[in-house]
Amino acid sequence: MAVTAEDVRTVALSLPDSSEKPAWGMPAFRVGGRIFAALEEDDASVGVKCPREERAELIAAEPGKFFLRAGHDDAYAWLRVRLAALEDVAELRAILVDSWLQAALRRLAAAHPELARR
Repeated sequence: MAVTAEDVRTVALSLPDSSEKPAWGMPAFRVGGRIFAALEEDDASVGVKCPREERAELIAAEPGKFFLRAGHDDAYAWLRVRLAALEDVAELRAILVDSWLQAALRRLAAAHPELARR
């Protein structure tokens, strides 16, 4: 079954202290006021936080799944994920949790060891 924009919303809002507030006209998901995920206008992809040094490797390994939006993501620690390329909601959850951990305050992340990076 394909991963949908509604799956993104459900998973993102299930993470501790997460909320939804539009940014740039798109649904954006925040923790402590910091954006950790944003749906694209067409609901076909989601932007997530990703260290710049990891992006090239992810894109090279799975170019059908991961990409950068030219001219925008170059300057930010951000990566795009094609929802149709995800295996399932569990993979989406792993990606969103990783992004949440990067955006959350350290004390909040520490309070949720069940979400710690593996």
